[in-house]
Amino acid sequence: MIRSSYGEKALPAVMDDHGLSDAFTHNRQRAADGLTAMEHSLPGFARQCGRMDDLPDMETVRDRLAGTFDDILVFGTGGSSLGGQAATALARYGDAGGPRLHFPDSLDPYEMDRLFSSLTPQKTHILAISKSGGTAETLAQLLTARAWIDTGVPLEKIGRHFTFITEPGDRPLRRYGEGLGCMIIDHPSDVGGRFSVLTAVGMVPAMLSGLSVTGFRDGARAVLDDALANPGSAAPVEGAALAYTLAAERNIGTVVLMPYADVLRAFTRWHGQLWAESLGKDGLGSTPVRAIGPVDQHSQLQLYVDGPDDKFYTLIGVPGHGRGPAVPHAPALDNGLDYMAGKTIGDIVACQTRATAETLRKRGRIVRMMTMEAMDERWLGGLFMHFMLETVLTAHLMGINAYDQPGVEDSKVLTRRYLCELE
Repeated sequence: MIRSSYGEKALPAVMDDHGLSDAFTHNRQRAADGLTAMEHSLPGFARQCGRMDDLPDMETVRDRLAGTFDDILVFGTGGSSLGGQAATALARYGDAGGPRLHFPDSLDPYEMDRLFSSLTPQKTHILAISKSGGTAETLAQLLTARAWIDTGVPLEKIGRHFTFITEPGDRPLRRYGEGLGCMIIDHPSDVGGRFSVLTAVGMVPAMLSGLSVTGFRDGARAVLDDALANPGSAAPVEGAALAYTLAAERNIGTVVLMPYADVLRAFTRWHGQLWAESLGKDGLGSTPVRAIGPVDQHSQLQLYVDGPDDKFYTLIGVPGHGRGPAVPHAPALDNGLDYMAGKTIGDIVACQTRATAETLRKRGRIVRMMTMEAMDERWLGGLFMHFMLETVLTAHLMGINAYDQPGVEDSKVLTRRYLCELE
């Protein structure tokens, strides 16, 4: 399981040192009660880790594309793309193979031009994902891609170049897919986009990258089962209670997520949307900040150590000792750098992770260290589930709905108006 630690002391003792023991204990019990209530009616995202019925459709997509396409363009925005990006990043650390996946998740004309000029229509497949089936950015990408595919593929073969994931019902994306004769996979109606990583939304890209869907879901299930069995001490419960207590009692309105592994860079983007869009409502919420160790020790750590004490830090450590190439002995290490000689890159990063946490704690910062014992689907699936539970339980403590996003609708209405005004 994923372990969380807070230095030499247990979390309750840390909170006592900061004069927050009573508030934290009260909020932890409230979060535990929320988790217990959740067991009787699991939210849609939590039910995904026990699913098997959707695997045949995913396997059909994988088998249809195998050996036929060199590149896959994954069109989607927000949760329709970030989960897939976070999951497939793991492929670079194993023996996974398959076609190259591209995630142009921001509607950028220069990126679209680059992709269409560098890829081959005959060897490119389009995976379009939109829960509502009406996401403007995704439909714009899809329709321009269709015109591009038409330049190199005969009409009778067009349908083979497209796969869609969208909700059942009369939706623009589904109607378009039915007209193409392409494969359409149902997006679960009870799972919002930012919570959809364990559905086909995140798992089809993962499978296309050669990763194990059951591995992700088994890891998520292990975290969920452990939390439900031990709600009073569950890591997501403690994390939610900690984040809420710090915000309510100390006005700590920034949460910093800093994994010490490039493979989790996309994970921090996924978490950023999950946290911000779920909790930023009714004048409440905290701001997620992404950082990657050790590189951001050279850009952000100065602020964290000597700046205002207004942040809650989570560092994620990964297996490192003895990993990677060793630094050889060389004259360049003279003058005080010889301590690196003979150490692996993983040794250096592991020590940097520990040193950063201890430095922040010495300055009175509250730092959570999460440790992954392996870099594989099971552990990453567990990390997905941990943070989804933690986010929902934080929303429970705040008294808000974690699953809606009313604040983004005004922007959509104005965008539509401005486009209609263009000549």
